[in-house]
This record gives sequence, structure tokens and C-alpha cells, in this order.
Amino acid sequence: MGILKKAAAEVNKEYNLDPKIADAISKAADDVISGKLYNDHFPLIIWQTGSGTQTHMNVNEVKYISIVIANRAIEILGGELGSKKPVHPNDHVNMSQSSNDTFPTAMHIAVALEIHKVLIPGLEELHKALNKKAGEWKDIIKIGRTHTQDAVPLTLGQEFSGYAAQVEYGIKRIKDTLPRLYQLALGGTAVGTGLNTKKGFSEKAVARIAQLTGLPFVPAPNKFEALAAHDAIVEVHGAFNTVAVSLMKAAAIAKYAHKEKLTLKESALKHGITAEQFDEWVKPEQMLGPK
Repeated sequence: MGILKKAAAEVNKEYNLDPKIADAISKAADDVISGKLYNDHFPLIIWQTGSGTQTHMNVNEVKYISIVIANRAIEILGGELGSKKPVHPNDHVNMSQSSNDTFPTAMHIAVALEIHKVLIPGLEELHKALNKKAGEWKDIIKIGRTHTQDAVPLTLGQEFSGYAAQVEYGIKRIKDTLPRLYQLALGGTAVGTGLNTKKGFSEKAVARIAQLTGLPFVPAPNKFEALAAHDAIVEVHGAFNTVAVSLMKAAAIAKYAHKEKLTLKESALKHGITAEQFDEWVKPEQMLGPK
């Protein structure tokens, strides 16, 4: 939300917002972006309206005399905290905006940033590590499992190559959702019509957000869809869920690969086959692929 408010203030300066006020809002937004004002000045529970109005108003103005953007901007300009002068939370900080377009925009920005900064780098490191182990363990023969019991052999490297592929596909699935996530609702205001904005505000503000984040955000081509639905977030969640299932499956297999902790030979001996018979009949190195 801090990034959004900073971008909006800088663009609104082009639309007759007093430059001193715009600059103060921009500086105050920097304190939100950095986290300096976050812990002590956002005393809200997670349960809110669908539009996130509580959080949006908290960002704009003052809750329990907490310094958020308007109050921090007033402080920067030497005014009296809580006076709403010379910076007004609605007329200035919220200029050309509504909870209905800012909150979806902030959600998209937050999710996209976390995907790029945390999730994808983490998954890429995991993929690299799994690929490395697949190579290191390519000659270690183990027993495969199917239908909850020992099956035919494969190498440990082959097994881990499967885990690596799951992570690789998961990264691609997440990246495939990003084009819709990059579409921002900002400029649609209350219902998607853009009422109370200026022509060009959406395009300029979103372009500034793209500059601030380094991500290719664009104005949503249909603001009505962008305000009324969160399908892009649902799509991202689906990709996250797939990755989570992949990782849980790999972890479960690794943990419970052999329920009785027996090798194939030990299991065979337990069921009455002699060691000589096993060595004669079972050649694991010849059972690792098609002939």
C-alpha cells in the first residue's frame, strides 16, 4: 500500500496537487514501505470488508492517533498531528483513489513482490539442490515403492530427478500466473468507471509502480473485472497449492519410503526365498530402464 500511495502522490502532483503536499506524502509513504510505521500503527485484525476499507483508511489517516501517511506527512511539514492540515487523508492522500481499487492493487503488488523476492528464488535453490543430488546418487540402486509395498529397483538419483522435475514444473506454473497478477485495478475507483480521477492517472500511476518495484505492472484492461473479482489471486493460489502438494508428497515419500525398513532382498528372505535364489533371479542393475 505504501508503494501505491507514493506512486499516486507523485502522479497527482502532475494533476494540481500541491507539490509540497505531494512530496510530503511520498516521503511518508517511504516510511510505510520501509516498515518503520508498520508494527505500531496498524492495529487491525485480519477480518475486514472485502474491499479492505479498514486497512486503506488506516493507511490514509489516523487510528488511535497513530502516525500513518497523512499524519506523518503533516509531521514532515511541521503541522499539528491529527489536525488533517495541511494534509488531508481523503482529499490528498486518497486523491483519485477508492478502497475498491487500491486494495486489490496492493494485494497484487504484495503477492508479486513476494513471489519474485522470496518464493521463486527459494524454489530455484531447492531445484538446484535436488538436481545436484540426482546426479550424485545416479549409481545408488534402491527399491521402488508402489501400492504401499516394495516394487522393482530404480536409482536414488532417478527418484530425486522426479522431485526436481516437480519443483521445476511448480516454478513454471507460478510464473505462468504472473501476467494476470501484473494487471492492476488502480484508477477504477469505486465501481470501475474511474469516477473522480483524471484522464491518464491510471496509466501514469501504474507505470510509476512498475518503476518503484522493477516489475512489469500494467493497468487492468477491464477495471470492472479487476474490482469485482480476485481471479488472478485465486489462480496464483492454485499454483501455490500445487507446489505445496508436490513438496509434501516428496517429503512423505522420503520419510515413509520403506515402511518396514527392509531392502528388497531382506523382504524376499522374510518371505521364504533363499539368498542364493535372490542373487540368481534378481539383477537390479539390469532393471533400471527399458532394454
